[in-house]
Amino acid sequence: MHAAGSKRRKPYAGIFLLLVMLASTGMAAVHASNDITQLLVQADSIKTTDNPGFVRLLDGLEGRTTEMSEAQKWRLRFLEGWQADYSGREDKAKSLLEAVVKQAPDNELRTRATAALINVLGVQHHYEEAFEYLDRALENLPPVADQGARFPILGEASQLLSEVGQYDLAAGYAKQIIADYPKGNIGCIGHMLQLHAEIRGGQKRIAGELFQKGIKRCLDVGDKLAADTIRRDIAVLDLQQDRTDDALAILQATNDEVKGLNYQALTAEYNVLLAQAYWKKGNVALAQKYAMATVDVASRSNLTEPLIKAYQLLYQVEQQYGNLREALAYHEKYVAADKEHLDDIREKALSYQIVKQQVETKKIELNELNKQNQILQLQQALNGKAVVTSRLYITLLLTVLASIAFWLYRLKRSQLRFMRLARRDGLTGIFNRQHFVEEAEQTLRYAAKSLRGACLVLIDLDHFKDINDTHGHVVGDTALKRAVSVCQQHLHSCDVFGRIGGEEFGILLPESTLIQALERAEKIRLALQATTNDTQDHVALTASFGIASTAHYGYDLRRLLLAADSALYRAKRDGRNRVVISMDEHTPRAPTYTGNGKLADKHPYANSSE
Repeated sequence: MHAAGSKRRKPYAGIFLLLVMLASTGMAAVHASNDITQLLVQADSIKTTDNPGFVRLLDGLEGRTTEMSEAQKWRLRFLEGWQADYSGREDKAKSLLEAVVKQAPDNELRTRATAALINVLGVQHHYEEAFEYLDRALENLPPVADQGARFPILGEASQLLSEVGQYDLAAGYAKQIIADYPKGNIGCIGHMLQLHAEIRGGQKRIAGELFQKGIKRCLDVGDKLAADTIRRDIAVLDLQQDRTDDALAILQATNDEVKGLNYQALTAEYNVLLAQAYWKKGNVALAQKYAMATVDVASRSNLTEPLIKAYQLLYQVEQQYGNLREALAYHEKYVAADKEHLDDIREKALSYQIVKQQVETKKIELNELNKQNQILQLQQALNGKAVVTSRLYITLLLTVLASIAFWLYRLKRSQLRFMRLARRDGLTGIFNRQHFVEEAEQTLRYAAKSLRGACLVLIDLDHFKDINDTHGHVVGDTALKRAVSVCQQHLHSCDVFGRIGGEEFGILLPESTLIQALERAEKIRLALQATTNDTQDHVALTASFGIASTAHYGYDLRRLLLAADSALYRAKRDGRNRVVISMDEHTPRAPTYTGNGKLADKHPYANSSE
């Protein structure tokens, strides 16, 4: 998004693009003149600070194209493409900017047009094309000296690579920005991008002075938006490390200033962080207030990530209040938004890997062609030489060609492997949340057509945070793998098993009655409990289970998830290490298994509608 309220939000550019535009138009304004070159420079200098004046200058220049040189016409076309992008006319912008990139004689102008075109392609979800243009732009960047051309490409590279999980590369391009432009707005934005990439990349021990240095650099040049964006990342890191009071202090001190900036993306992110912080502090009313404020801002501006977090928190709030109808509504919105967001992230990541593989393949293919040419030249040159010697050379080169063919095969296999990994949880190797949802929905559709029942089991490891805090994340990861291994020993080939998130897992049992699901869940619970003495760390491992059946809730996965989650919540509330069934109010009640492997005495039945 280029400026608040100026056009619809670009789903992939975010805060960075606005800062790029403000930083890269810092040249001094040119006084009014009839000289075409001076008018083009003047228009370029005011395109964000005075967009209406910029449009008027364009209108005047478009009527004087017969007076222009070829170079001036290309610069005018770039400015027209930029304005089309700015005003949301992406198809026109793409056509104009592609012409500049492919045909303009000025290399720096082509570079600037490429940066704008990458943004247009991102808006249109043409991620593969965006990465292809970015790769070519980075390859041709070294000789480009113009600040207005270099900086947007480096910034786009840092932003895009961060979005596809290439955090080290993203931080590297941000550091290059800082090295190229140690002073001014651009250096400030470089610090912002570097810190953001490092936090997203999991660097939890970033020195506090680096944050303060970045904030001071931005405040020294009057860039409050970038400074408050860095403060947002500090708050994110504080919440991740359970420093809730520190996060609240930063957010409360800066929130009014952020509202005054009138930039919706950052406002929504501050609101949802405040909601999460108050939820952690147990202040449900304020958590709900700020989550609702996030929904109000984010839904109007199509800001997906804060909207997902707000829906998830509001679902938890309504569930705690016992408002199951409202909780279901928020859960449905959360699942829909989260699926759309995960699909977009997956599309970006796959596009990046495809382009990366294509680049490597082209290099190898070019090398192969060079080797083939060498073979032909060698065969021609060896007509008058000994046959034995020529055969040796040819054999050597054929060996090289065979090696290249082998590496091409390996590259193809690695590409297929990446696509498989995109469906798996990186730690445990089972389905990730997105693929679990896809497989479970497909299985439920088949069950509905064949009128066969199915049950959904949600599993949440008890006191898992205490395991991490007491024994460390390495032991925590081992505990997660141990839980997965135990579950897999009790699964059938047709069962769908996945990691929903954190320490929570889901199992869809097709062709299973409620009693069968209860018995299998109880076997898994007892098996988990029994593993404590079989490990070197002797870490006690128990889990709570929530079960929902299609017999009571139909074949809609979202309803089954909500019902099983409610049963799981009750299992946690009633003491953990137990299995609870969720049934509607018209169904005879069923038994609940407790931690001693027997039926409960105090609460002999489970019902999520209570």
